[in-house]
Formats: sequence, C-alpha cells, structure tokens
Amino acid sequence: MNYTVSLLTNVPDCQALINIATREKGDLNYRKDGLLRLSQNATLTSAEIEAELTSVNAELAALQTLIDNLPDGPIKEDTIRRFKKADYKKVLLEGRRGKYGVLSILGREYDIACIDHDIAEADAYIAAITDRMNTL
Repeated sequence: MNYTVSLLTNVPDCQALINIATREKGDLNYRKDGLLRLSQNATLTSAEIEAELTSVNAELAALQTLIDNLPDGPIKEDTIRRFKKADYKKVLLEGRRGKYGVLSILGREYDIACIDHDIAEADAYIAAITDRMNTL
C-alpha cells in the first residue's frame, strides 16, 4: 500500500510511528510462533489420535463379535463392560479429533498465512516511514 508519509514533517513523529509499528510487528511474530507450535503439536497429536481410534474400532468390532457369540454369564458381562469402556474411549478420541483434526490444522495454517501478510505489511509501513525520516 502507498502511505502518505509526506504528511510527516519531523523526525520524532516518524520515530514514534516506527516504534508503534515495530511493537505491533513483535506481537504478530509472537502470535505466529504460538500458532506454529500449536499447529506442529496438532499434526503429531492428530496422527496419534487416528492410530488409536483405528485400534479402538478394531477392539470394538472384536468385542461385539464375542458378545454376540457368548452365552449369558460372567464372561459375557465382563466382555460387555470392556465393550462399554472401549466405546467411551472412542467417544473421547472422536472429541479430541475435532480439536486436533484436519480442520483445526487448516484453520491454524490460514491464521498463520494471515499473520504473515500482516507482518509483510508492517515491514512495508516501517520502511516507508524510515525512508521519510531519512529525508527529513
């Protein structure tokens, strides 16, 4: 963007604007670093969740087969308890998948791209003001 830096008439005003923009750029970099860490963590966690979810689904299928074929008794009751426990684990994993899944990762990547754009614009703004300050 073209900034009307010609309106600036003294060095202290230029320096004040540079200081403000530099501080805001630092805040953007800090936010970007946090989002990058979250994105990396989400990527690793997402793979772990998917692997564990596959395992739990296989366990549920095996337990369901056992339940269907076992006669009534303590073994069947124990198997039903194990099935309910595994089903609850599946519910928890599916909930975590929403927080660390593909949509979450893509949302963070979009946020990072937006911040990158803002940082580039801050650099252009600081450069324009610095050029004006050097001509004064």
